[in-house]
Amino acid sequence: MATSVTPEIVSRVEALRRSLHRHNYRYYVLDDPEISDAEYDQLLRELMALEKAWPELASPDSPSVRVGAPPLSKFETTTHTIPMLSLDNGFSDSEIVDFDRRIKRFLKLEEKILYTAEPKFDGLAVELVYQEGRLVMASTRGDGITGEVITDNVRTIKAVPLILQNFKNQHIPPLLEVRGEVFMGHEGFRHLNAERLQQDLPPFANPRNAAAGSLRQLDSAITAQRPLEIFFYGVGRAIDLDSISHWETLQQLKRLGFRINPYIRAKIDIQQVLSYYKQLREKRLQLPYEIDGMVVKVDDLPLQNRLGSTSRSPRWAIAYKFQALQSTTEILNIEVQVGRTGTLTPVACLKPVKVSGVTVGRATLHNQDEIRKKDIRIGDTVLVQRAGDVIPEVVKVIETKRSGREIVFEMPQSCPVCGSTVVREMGEAATRCINANCPAQVKERIKHFASKGAFDIDGLGDKLVDQMVDKGLLTSYADIFTLDQKKLEELERMGPLSAKNLMTAVEQSKQIHFSRFLFALGIRHVGEHVAKVLADNFGNLSSLSRASRQDLEAIDGIGPAVAESVESFLAQIENQKTLDRLLNSGIQIQQATERRAQTLKEKTFVLSGTLESMTRRQAKEVIEMAGGRVSSTVSRNTDYLVAGESAGSKLQRAKDLGIAIIDEEAFKKLLG
Repeated sequence: MATSVTPEIVSRVEALRRSLHRHNYRYYVLDDPEISDAEYDQLLRELMALEKAWPELASPDSPSVRVGAPPLSKFETTTHTIPMLSLDNGFSDSEIVDFDRRIKRFLKLEEKILYTAEPKFDGLAVELVYQEGRLVMASTRGDGITGEVITDNVRTIKAVPLILQNFKNQHIPPLLEVRGEVFMGHEGFRHLNAERLQQDLPPFANPRNAAAGSLRQLDSAITAQRPLEIFFYGVGRAIDLDSISHWETLQQLKRLGFRINPYIRAKIDIQQVLSYYKQLREKRLQLPYEIDGMVVKVDDLPLQNRLGSTSRSPRWAIAYKFQALQSTTEILNIEVQVGRTGTLTPVACLKPVKVSGVTVGRATLHNQDEIRKKDIRIGDTVLVQRAGDVIPEVVKVIETKRSGREIVFEMPQSCPVCGSTVVREMGEAATRCINANCPAQVKERIKHFASKGAFDIDGLGDKLVDQMVDKGLLTSYADIFTLDQKKLEELERMGPLSAKNLMTAVEQSKQIHFSRFLFALGIRHVGEHVAKVLADNFGNLSSLSRASRQDLEAIDGIGPAVAESVESFLAQIENQKTLDRLLNSGIQIQQATERRAQTLKEKTFVLSGTLESMTRRQAKEVIEMAGGRVSSTVSRNTDYLVAGESAGSKLQRAKDLGIAIIDEEAFKKLLG
């Protein structure tokens, strides 16, 4: 039973909240964090422990609310004070020039109009309401007039400020309605779909669908586990937010703690708008998130007010849309791939077609249910889309192109690789090969084991794994650590140097964190997030192996399916033998409970070139465990550049700025 709350406890809780809010601001808005992720997590855990011990200290603007609130039975609705109107669209330079002419004609002006140009995100528009600097409500755009209240879900998005910052003594408005776009980046989308496939759940079709499905969960604890992001782009009603331009408003929002996109260009004329559109179009596929155009806004707020709006859109803004990342082609055949858990995935073999500048020849069809839902047949003419570097997919069939010779596809009754019987369990979308020794499954398990999120073995690519399994060099991922260099040299396209480099990479991979070790094992339903949860709760393999199903289910975030899968995997004799082989091969698992001394606290590092004794990922992990931070770019805030072999342009940048440059030996001494 907890003791009564003391002034010291109240003071500590308040200090932790202030500190966490400040660190969120520095991380998401300024992109200049002062502490490592591990230190941030430690502060958050301390706060959550105090709030759990003294529930009366709970607060709706505590950083701990980001883990989610109790589920709702339904969403309430709210009316936007100022309607969230849609935008008119333009698809050519001439239409944007016409937009500029219409504005001048409406305003009866001859001089140049200055604009702000912003990336147009392919996400969901939301409105957040702040009273006296605290988030009190969040809602979807809905129909522009009425939206759904999703406050609990929006609180889970880490880049959303729960309280506004008083940066440089900026006045905090007593009322502020701020608008932004919620989206999911490519990396987060890939990880989410990978975890869903491991859990035998249907993958999301694209990042926008994933973001929409995540934001409209009645259980905000589910939303909290989804990698949602947000950028803010404007305001609705505001009291005491004084500015005369849209750009100035955005800068005020940034100082208050709102994340503003770095690719916004301000105060440019119409010709500069057209030029920047071309730059943004080229940059489109390099961005870590999807954009589908550029929003052009009159920058001067008094002019915006004079221009006003029609019933559906503002006169002072237009969306200059990009060409769709879609093309039409023909399905030549449908092949079936077998994954590491035995799941059979149909893949469309396409007549090669250019989609946003990239030649596409294959597209995922997900499962039999998806094929039936879209009525996809061999020989169909289909619309294919590609977004960023996400796997291409078939959007829909062009039924008017059908000739009557198309062939209806059915999943095979036996595995296309090993010939074993396939099954589809009740309530599941996936058809699965149940032969654990199926060569396709063996190959995929080894590829997963060697992937970046797992052992990250450089040089052990897909084609090499296929060849090694076919020749009998690998029958399990445990065989990786008993490879013979001479036999490797005999493989196709492998010579002495390539074989030596692979052996070096295998040796370097033996130092691994417990969470990545668990993820590498390929346990069904255990993705990177679940692996981290298990590692954090059990600390080491011995403790996890002794855990019962009830012990596992008692952990927040671990359900019956995961618990059963983990217990079953660790109980199988063959898996125990494989684990013994791994541990006896010299693998050293960094236990989750181990912590380095914080010798690098508040130090920022940039890594460049190849290190001899560790991978870049391993170097990043040891820096963060020692309290430091790793940045991808050299700036005046960088403390050290670690220069490995063939260090690139970052080295010259560090020299120009006078940043301390250290080699690998000096780096290891610094680590102690």
